[in-house]
Amino acid sequence: MEKIKPAEAGGEYTDINKTIAAISTPVGTGGIAVIRVSGERAVQTVDMVFRGKEPLGQAPTHTVHYGHIISADATVIDEVLVTVMRAPRTFTREDVVEISTHGGLAVSRMVLERLIEAGAYPAEAGEFTKRAFLNGRIDLSQAEAVIDIISARTNEAQKNAQTQLAGTLSSKIDALRETLISLSARMQVAIDYPDEDLENVTINEIERVCRDTLAATRALLDTADSGRILREGISTAIIGRPNVGKSSVLNILSQTEKSIVTDIPGTTRDVVEEYVSVGGVMLRLLDTAGIRDTDDAVEKIGVERSRKSIEEADLALAVINGSSEFSDDDKAILRLADGKRCIVLVNKSDLGASNTADDVRDFCADCDVLEVSAKTGAGFDVFADRIAGLYGSGALSQSGGVIITNARHRAALSRAAEALEKAADALVSGMPQDIASIDISAAAQALGEITGAAIADDVVENIFHNFCVGK
Repeated sequence: MEKIKPAEAGGEYTDINKTIAAISTPVGTGGIAVIRVSGERAVQTVDMVFRGKEPLGQAPTHTVHYGHIISADATVIDEVLVTVMRAPRTFTREDVVEISTHGGLAVSRMVLERLIEAGAYPAEAGEFTKRAFLNGRIDLSQAEAVIDIISARTNEAQKNAQTQLAGTLSSKIDALRETLISLSARMQVAIDYPDEDLENVTINEIERVCRDTLAATRALLDTADSGRILREGISTAIIGRPNVGKSSVLNILSQTEKSIVTDIPGTTRDVVEEYVSVGGVMLRLLDTAGIRDTDDAVEKIGVERSRKSIEEADLALAVINGSSEFSDDDKAILRLADGKRCIVLVNKSDLGASNTADDVRDFCADCDVLEVSAKTGAGFDVFADRIAGLYGSGALSQSGGVIITNARHRAALSRAAEALEKAADALVSGMPQDIASIDISAAAQALGEITGAAIADDVVENIFHNFCVGK
């Protein structure tokens, strides 16, 4: 069977009339695999390799058909279900056919190669979603929400991505942009035709619109930190002296044996990373090397990396051995977390009562101190509640249900805010309207980049190449 060849377009999406095909389910063994085909000849292409009760060309839209995919010599490749969806009621607004095969690398690959023999082109990364964008079904911010849904690690991240896919962000951006475009057009008419009897746009009106739009833009920007937490998780450095139970804490939170646990101090030599959901909030846990003075060259590197992880983390999770005295070394480690939100886990509570937790509270009044046992799991339900209270959906700042999670959107909003501030300041300082008009147009341009209403082709290409093949 002929191997898959690259699309003739060489990576450029210059011909959306080509029929494309790709495996849309993850690579590997599973119950089923789905091969998606889209384009003006999608139905005819699949019909060439499908044998069922009736030709697919006669099939009504949104119907499912049982049959077999056959090879060029008419042997059966697999027993399948074929779903026919006709334009424009499809994801791409083109004819789309989805073939459900048995899961597995070999069979799904053979079906895909058979479709390419029949004339389909291998889809490039993100090409299905890009066609949905080019055909006007979704805008660029909605397209980016698709990949956010796929990569969401928590319910809150998934909900926010669904909100963006539904167009909530797009509606807000479009409304702000249209206000600026309308204002800019009125200003330009007044500048170009000063002698005509036209309704004048006053300096006060221009400044008011700029300030109002600036306030709305900044309100969206204010959600970006919350958005980063939703998208990337809370960077959480697990810190403490060697052998206090840091790796055990990571293991019980991740419910895996991610880190090696021994009685030997200095076992963790590097930063071990793991994503976990705690109280509905995603934490990016960093199990750091125990911080102590050491002559071991490798361990010393690990300690330095631990210090750097603490500096860059959003949250410090300090682990203290509750079965021993609160030492000067413990105090030195807590000082490393000065200026950060810090939760102290006094571990090994199963070994009996001690005064360690009270000593920690006396030393660190700003620390949230919890007694836990990484051995029995005691206290971690309270820890989950604490995380949910600090970072859960109720604690995340929102702007009308919209949270900015995308770095590209944040950068565009920042440029828009800067341009609007310059325009308003120019008017206050007595500059001519045409100077302010330049900045107002720049702000509208920046906002248009978010939805794709005004954006360079190379940026669009880069966005969709970050998608997986088959989506």
